[in-house]
Amino acid sequence: MGFFANIFSKIFPSANAAEVVVAAPPAPAAAGVPSAPPAPASIALGDVAPILDAMPGASALNWRTSIVDLLKLLGLDSSLSARKELAAELLYSGNDEPGSAAWSIGLHKQVMRSIAANGGTLPADLRD
Repeated sequence: MGFFANIFSKIFPSANAAEVVVAAPPAPAAAGVPSAPPAPASIALGDVAPILDAMPGASALNWRTSIVDLLKLLGLDSSLSARKELAAELLYSGNDEPGSAAWSIGLHKQVMRSIAANGGTLPADLRD
């Protein structure tokens, strides 16, 4: 089971982790041309935010914007090496130094895109 499948199964324990797919990173938009919205998932599994907000310790963590806090909330390894592994699995490279704030924010967004691509419902503040 891959790193992202572990994340997904922590949020949706009843989901079949073998069927989890990784959302492709967004292609850079041409100047003045907005990128196309992601295709809707075929099966809605539930609202991600209430599930994560209900987890023990959620109120003390900034999981909505921090990849480190999201991984901590889920009880997963949040080390830089683990985040690099996750980034490689999600085909996320970013334009910044791995571990930097900008890189981490981009990785968090890619995780959220992948959750949505697998049927998780995200509130507007978690969508691109």
